[in-house]
This record gives sequence, structure tokens and C-alpha cells, in this order.
Amino acid sequence: MAQRTVTLSSRVYTIAVGTLLLSSGLSLLCNADAAVTGRILIAGYGPESPVVLDLAKAYEHLHPGTAIDLQWDTTVRAIHLVKTGEAQIAVTDQPDPALKATQIAWDGIAVIVNFANPVKEVSSAQVKGLFSAQITTWAKLDGAPAKVEVIPRTSANNLTAGFQNSLGLTEGMGTSAAPVRSDQKVLSLVSGRDATVSYISLAAALKAQEDGISIHILKVDQVDPGEATVKNGRYRLRRPVLMLTATEPDPLTKSFLSFVCSADGQKLLRTMFVPIEPSVPTTVPPNAQQPGPSSPSS
Repeated sequence: MAQRTVTLSSRVYTIAVGTLLLSSGLSLLCNADAAVTGRILIAGYGPESPVVLDLAKAYEHLHPGTAIDLQWDTTVRAIHLVKTGEAQIAVTDQPDPALKATQIAWDGIAVIVNFANPVKEVSSAQVKGLFSAQITTWAKLDGAPAKVEVIPRTSANNLTAGFQNSLGLTEGMGTSAAPVRSDQKVLSLVSGRDATVSYISLAAALKAQEDGISIHILKVDQVDPGEATVKNGRYRLRRPVLMLTATEPDPLTKSFLSFVCSADGQKLLRTMFVPIEPSVPTTVPPNAQQPGPSSPSS
């Protein structure tokens, strides 16, 4: 069956806006611009949708008379929609020379193994070896004499391109296993099989450890993955979270981006990503410029 693109309005979700704003510590009386009205569309297909939805709901609450809609599906060509004017914002991790890129956060990428795996630390080269089929047994990493079982991710996921770019895996992954889309499915597979290895968003991995799921996040190049090391670049496995707009965005789009980059917007982003605060760079970081594999967003 062909996939269907679904347009979601932020109003159809039942999360109480008041609760969301209170838990995020937002000030309802500050920075409100009553003159900003209208409707914009944000398009994407990656794992960012929950936090983008939260940002949309919070912004709408602060700005009566505005509506932020989301069009989110694996088949969405988000960048194309912005270029044609059908959407005002594309959420991705790949810049486009024809559009303005605003980085709103970093997404750390955690390499995870089963908790029973004796391997707890690897180098970037070894991670690349694992996912390019150059390292096929854990014994080569001082682990058990078991065959490495790589759980690949789907290409229709911004995380995949970010992971490959971080490691220079331009030729793709060396595995014949069926790719997995969701972080939750990956967690289920890795926690249930001793010889598995995969990667997920760092926030999801840290939450899984807190919840007692039997995985371990590997230290890479002697650096523990965390907010500070992702932000300063010492932890290399990361991808930028970008919002792409027209070079001269309309007033509502510009106002929404300002909110996303504000302290209140960054508080919401921290629930899923590493925020850019206190300020957002005007240029895209170097490792965001590396070309990734083709994806539905382009």
C-alpha cells in the first residue's frame, strides 16, 4: 500500500497547552507580538516531530491569531515544499544553498550495545568498522567470540544521514539486515540480543538507561556522550537540527524562528536535543555541510 502524506494541525493533539507551558517554565506575558497573525506550514519526515509540535503549540498560545501546521511523513519532500512556497519551514539536518538555514539544536547520536556485551568503549574508526562490515566479530574488540549483528536504520530518517556523515560512511552501511525506523524498535532489538549494535538519538538512549532497559551507550574516542560534549564537538557523533526557510522569510515565520531560538524555545528543545543556547550561530557548522545520501526531504 502506498504511503499517504498526512497534514497535522497542532490543535488535534490532546496535550494540555497550559500544562506544557507550565512544565517548560514559559512566561505567557513576555515577548508576545499581537501584530503577528496568519498560518504557516512546517514540513519534515524525521524524528523531530514531537518537539516541533510542542514548539508550535507553545507559540500559538503566546500569539493568538496564529496557526502552525505540520506536514510530517516519510514521503514528504520538505525542502522542495519550501522552495515551491507550499511550506514555510523544512526541518532537516542538511543545508540547501537556495534556502536560509537556522540551526536550532544538536542531536547527539548514541552507539548502543546490549548491556551484557563486555565492549564498553570504541574509537571512531572501530565504529566505522562495525557499520561497514570491516569488523565482523566482537572478539576483534576484546569482546565475546560472537558475530556482530548490526541493526541498520532506514534512510528515511535524518539520524541515518547524520550518523554516516559523522563517520565518513559515504558508501552506506555494510549490512543485509532489514533497516529499522523507530528508536523504540531498535531499543527492543538491542536489549534482547547480546551481539547487536545500532545507533539512536542520544536523548532516547539516556532515557532508556534511566528506565532500566538493558543497553549500554558506548564511549567513543574516550569521550562520554552528553550535552556538554555534544555541544562543544568533543563527541563527534552528532548532527545539526536545522530549520530551512526562504532567504527572506515572512513575518510569522521569522517570529516563530525567533521563539524557537529564544530561551523558552530552547527549554522545549532540550527535552529531545542538545540546545544551541545562549545564541544560535549565523552559519551552519562545518560537519553540517557534508553531503549526505539522498533522502525524501530533498
